[in-house]
Amino acid sequence: MGPILHFISRGMAPLTLLCALVAFYQPAIFIVFKPYFLWLFAASMFALGVVLEPLELKTTLQTPKPILIGVLSQYSLMPLLGACAAWFAGLPPELALGVIIVGCAPGAMASNVIVFLAGGAVAFSVTLTTIATFLSPALTPLLVKWLGGAYLPIPFWPMMKTILLTVLLPLMLGMTARQVLGKKAVPLIEFAPTMASLAIIIICAYAVAANHERLSHIDSSLFLVIIAVNALGYLLGWAVARLSQFSHPYRLTLAIEIGMQNAGLGVALALKHFSPETALPGALFAVWCVLTGAGASAWLRRQHTHRQNLPANERT
Repeated sequence: MGPILHFISRGMAPLTLLCALVAFYQPAIFIVFKPYFLWLFAASMFALGVVLEPLELKTTLQTPKPILIGVLSQYSLMPLLGACAAWFAGLPPELALGVIIVGCAPGAMASNVIVFLAGGAVAFSVTLTTIATFLSPALTPLLVKWLGGAYLPIPFWPMMKTILLTVLLPLMLGMTARQVLGKKAVPLIEFAPTMASLAIIIICAYAVAANHERLSHIDSSLFLVIIAVNALGYLLGWAVARLSQFSHPYRLTLAIEIGMQNAGLGVALALKHFSPETALPGALFAVWCVLTGAGASAWLRRQHTHRQNLPANERT
């Protein structure tokens, strides 16, 4: 089972794409998950709580400036990018709101894996994801209401309740389970990345299946918006980190954290509180950002290795 679990957690990008294609051509396979998508997302948050290393988090929290810059960037750059891109592209209200919801989500757990593969600062990545996730019950619906209220009525309190029950509660339960089980938690910690990957893969595939007919007639502008928001997120995250004089691993980390949103949460919120069409941008963003993140991580790691081999006076 070990190699299979490893393949699922490390092969999230190709598996997400594969399941999305299957969901498009055979939607009935994933439509059956309709009653369970919130439970699946809660499982991914429980997994994040399980893999959190308390000592690493404590050490990272001792230098709060990078964390503050990261969280502020997360909840300012991406919401504004999503709103501006949706407005500039002239998307229909449901799709525009879907883009905004993705932009207002916290960082994705998948970003922690991508940061590790890219040679970034893993503890910093996990800390940013954790703090942004803890803040999401208040900030995500607030930002969605502010930026998306012009498109459709936003149910602020129901959205907050959904995030509390499917994000914050499972996250805390996962952290508690790790602490209570102690050394017995090792198998659970090893399985947690696979649990999270499977949950997000299925949620995104279900969102594609639920939008099967719409995808056949979707305008190319939505795909361009997804690509632009993801790419600009990476670039602006790197730029902010460079201006803040972060070290190279921290620059990589912030770029990945900003560019990769928790689109699974965006999909879950859209499916719960709006129409399936509103979930479509989140599903597409999840597939795209995992693919770009996985590809970029390999390139960034090679660049980092090359940079380390240069003479000190040639490094930038």
